[in-house]
Amino acid sequence: MNAGSLAPEAVADPISRFLAEQWGAEVAVTRVEKIFGGASRETFRVKLTVNGAPRGVIVRRDPPSSLIDTERQLEYGAYKAVYGTSVPVPEPLFLEDDPEWLGQPFSVMAEIENAVTAVAGLDAADRRDIGEQKWRILGELAAMDPIALGFDELVDVPPLDGCAARELNYWAGVVEQDELHPQPIARAAIRWLRRNMPPPAQKLSVVHGDYRTGNFLLTPGEGIKAILDWEMAHIGDPLEDLAWSLDPLWSQATPELAGELLPREEAIRIWERASGLRCDPGVFRWWRVFVSLKGLAIWISSSEEFHTGASKEAILALAGWIMTDRQNHILLDYLMPAAGAAS
Repeated sequence: MNAGSLAPEAVADPISRFLAEQWGAEVAVTRVEKIFGGASRETFRVKLTVNGAPRGVIVRRDPPSSLIDTERQLEYGAYKAVYGTSVPVPEPLFLEDDPEWLGQPFSVMAEIENAVTAVAGLDAADRRDIGEQKWRILGELAAMDPIALGFDELVDVPPLDGCAARELNYWAGVVEQDELHPQPIARAAIRWLRRNMPPPAQKLSVVHGDYRTGNFLLTPGEGIKAILDWEMAHIGDPLEDLAWSLDPLWSQATPELAGELLPREEAIRIWERASGLRCDPGVFRWWRVFVSLKGLAIWISSSEEFHTGASKEAILALAGWIMTDRQNHILLDYLMPAAGAAS
């Protein structure tokens, strides 16, 4: 089996044989569709019958290269830990490390039918409903005990006063390692962050790591069905997720609405009520600068991946070009003394 990218038709036979072995059932694949848009793993929607009954699954396959270094065990483990709580996720079914089947390791999740990721077509009422759910769910995740969920078996547990430094050191290291040319705005942000370290976290929480519009499934009129893309999950300061969810990068089309859903201050109030935590404006400013640096580091890394030929996925080149420019402007707005907050 080829370790490179797979065409949908190359998935049908091996995945039917794999699932038949796992379920001890007769499995027939009726359709395979590649889902585009992600950069961390190849994703396929697979329609099949199991002993004659229709069923759908999602297959996530490791590519030879990706936008960020990910751990399939972490992503799958996060789904298992969160599944069944008030934070909706797809049901995790199988994690397979043997590349015999699809040329690369992969995971299998239950498909959530009749759901989409886009919010652009929502009317005002649906936007408000989805926005209220989005930040309520994030607040509920922040309120949970990551140790009780078993996340300490998946990731390191930092001290309360070590969350910010750990994340800053990691993402500053990504900039240092992957920049193709000098990044003066990133360097200025790193200096500012080091000079203005925040106080210890109010509590340790599960941090999703990429909680934003586009990373959840929704059904108009029914709400959010599942939170996706947990490959950057870790234990840390819950303000990190809140800041990432509110980054101006996710609301370019409607800058007055966080994540194109709700006014920023309203989203924060919903999160505070659900989490039982406080979003102190001074402390939160540090986290907003940090997540913009984190985003910039990811786009810098994507440029390096494409430039070196480690991957020729077009999304990496697009992110490295357009997203880097936008994230630099956001960081400048934060760092300029007269700017105050990002536009």
